Amino acid sequence: MIDQEIIHVKAIWDNEARVWVATSEDVPGLITESENLEDMVQKLKTLIPELLEANGSISKFKRTEIPFHFFSERSEIASCK
Repeated sequence: MIDQEIIHVKAIWDNEARVWVATSEDVPGLITESENLEDMVQKLKTLIPELLEANGSISKFKRTEIPFHFFSERSEIASCK
């Protein structure tokens, strides 16, 4: 049941677009972007329940908390002089 699971969301930095892109295998259809991680978390708090409801995973009549684990990944290059 969804209110007993933890949703895993991963954000990867897109250097070309200069945004974080978040997806989740636990939430079908979830893909969103944001310029910073704080804004991303706020978007996810809205999108996760909306998408789970749209996918029939939770009832719109049942109030529930949906915990999610949000982690980010960014690769960079350090230069030696």
